[in-house]
Amino acid sequence: MTETRPHTLFSFGTLRDERVQTALFGRAVPTSPASLAGYTTRPLPITDPAVIAASGLDVHLILERRLGSAVEGAVLRLTDRELAAADAYEVDDYVRRRVALTSGESVWAYLDAKPLRSAQRIVIVGDSIAYGRCDPRGGWAGRLAASHIARNEAGHRLFNLAIPGITLADVSEQTPALLGPRRPDTLLVAAGINDSALPAGSPPARFDEPTHVEDRLDALAATALDHNARLVVVGPTWIDEERTHDYEGLRFTRARVLALRASMRAWCEENHVDHLDLWEPLRGNAGLLVDGVHPTAEGHEALYRHLDELSR
Repeated sequence: MTETRPHTLFSFGTLRDERVQTALFGRAVPTSPASLAGYTTRPLPITDPAVIAASGLDVHLILERRLGSAVEGAVLRLTDRELAAADAYEVDDYVRRRVALTSGESVWAYLDAKPLRSAQRIVIVGDSIAYGRCDPRGGWAGRLAASHIARNEAGHRLFNLAIPGITLADVSEQTPALLGPRRPDTLLVAAGINDSALPAGSPPARFDEPTHVEDRLDALAATALDHNARLVVVGPTWIDEERTHDYEGLRFTRARVLALRASMRAWCEENHVDHLDLWEPLRGNAGLLVDGVHPTAEGHEALYRHLDELSR
C-alpha cells in the first residue's frame, strides 16, 4: 500500500543531517527552516551504540523551556514509515509531542520524556484534590510548587488554579481565559474524578464509562497548543469506595474511577500526550484518605513524591 500521508516534524539536532536521514529513511527528506519559540537546548549524553553510530555523536541536544528564547531548526516532511523510523531512532529520554512553531504551524517535536523536568512556568487546573483540600500545606500541588520554584527562583513559576467540585467540562470551558496572563509552558490538568460521580442513590450496577472525557481533553489539548504549552494529564487517585457511597449528594465507585483512568490513559496514548498516573501511591491505603476521596496531608505527600520521581 502506498504511503501518502505526510507528517511534519521539527528537528533541531541530528535528524537534520543528511547522513542520518539516509541511514534512517534511505533518502534525504524534504526540509524547510523553522523556529520554535519558548525553548532552549541542553546537552544530553547518549549511550545507545546504534544511535551513536548513526549520528557520529555521543552527545545530542534536548529541549527545555525558557521564556523569551527560541530554537532554530528545520521541519522535516516524513511518511508514516519514516516517522516510525525517527521514533525508533530517538532514545528513551525523548518523546514525540505536538508543538507550535513561531509561524503558528502545529508540528511534531521530540521533547524531554519527563514533562515537568524541562518545565519553567506551570499552570495547574483541576478539582479539590489538586486544590489541596484537607491539607494546610496546599496538597501535592503546593509541595510541587515549593520544590519547582526552589530549583530556580528567578525563572520558575507555578500557578495552582484548581477549584473544588470542578469537572472536566468546567475546566475545558474556563481554562482558555486563564492562561494568557500567566504565560505557561506546561498545562497540568488534574481533574476528572468528579466526572466519574453519579447522583446518590444510583443503582450500584451502573458502572458505565464516564462520558465526554475525550471531548474535554481534545479541547484542552487545543487550548494548550494555542498557548504554546505542553499538556500533561494527571490522575485520577485511588478511592476507598466503602466510605464514599453517598458523599455530598454524589456516589463514587471504584469501577467508574477505574473506567475514567482507563479512558484518560487511552486518550493520552492515542494523542501522544503525557499522562502521570496517581493511582498507585494511595492504592489500598485507606488511612491516607480523610473521607475516602480526599488525601490526608500524608496522602498528599505520597502523591507529591510520586510526581517528583516522574519529574526527575
